[in-house]
Amino acid sequence: MYSHDIIKKRVLLVGANGMLGQRVIDFFTKQHNVQLLGCSVEPGPFFENADYVSCDITKREEIKKVVLDFYPDVIINTAAYTNVDKSETERELAWKINVKGVEYLAESARIIDAHFIHISSDYIFDGKSGPYNENEKPNPLGYYGRTKLASENALKISGSINTIIRTNVLYGIASKSRPDFVRWVVQSLRDRKEIRIVTDQFNNPTFIDDLVQAISKIIEFNKTGIFNIGGKEFLSRYDFTLIIADFFKLDKSLITPITTDELHQPAKRPLKSGLIILKAQTELDYKPCSIIDSLAIMKKELSL
Repeated sequence: MYSHDIIKKRVLLVGANGMLGQRVIDFFTKQHNVQLLGCSVEPGPFFENADYVSCDITKREEIKKVVLDFYPDVIINTAAYTNVDKSETERELAWKINVKGVEYLAESARIIDAHFIHISSDYIFDGKSGPYNENEKPNPLGYYGRTKLASENALKISGSINTIIRTNVLYGIASKSRPDFVRWVVQSLRDRKEIRIVTDQFNNPTFIDDLVQAISKIIEFNKTGIFNIGGKEFLSRYDFTLIIADFFKLDKSLITPITTDELHQPAKRPLKSGLIILKAQTELDYKPCSIIDSLAIMKKELSL
């Protein structure tokens, strides 16, 4: 082999049509040393510039075929059943996607020694004593959190080369997906709609582009184990909303502070949560944007 030949890393992105998936596609299609294949359950892709195959991760043979046909070096799983409230009633579906799908992917990754990168959540914790580091004991409050914890446990015993990324409150740019929290706040306030926001849920919201950078670093440095990925700032959902309103010069009087109990949601939420990101900063050279900087990026790219 000649020194000027570029060895391309083959990356299979599962859940490619989702908000995070689309952003991962955007990033890796600009890298010259990556051969990318996106897969999602939909018949066609929500993006251009990358190959796509339709695949249902709850079907073991479908997953195995996609993995063995493409033979990736890295599998990134961004597919998930993320509706926290519906998880309480649609338990079978949530388990199939969040746990069985991960088991099938890990099994296929192990066969070919692919590095499997999986996205988990701060909802594996009860939110009584956050923010949390990677070694704290999980105690999920609801069924969604239980499925995410079960997916982590399935990975740990799978025998695959794997990395678990825990993250929380994802926001950012994906042109072909439902609006994230930031766009929802901006659109609601511009339409003069009153919005009710909780004051008692604390996190460090994660800008999607920062999460994509972390995924890239994990691949580059070949890191395994668990990494927390989140933003720099720990704050309440209400304070996050005020920052968004200030940045976009919107009417803050339309924002009504409430408590989580007032929402009467089917699933309990971890309140004092968030993720300590020191390990990622140290081992991955992870450098998240400030909220203000990330909002400026979104404003420019989405013309908000």
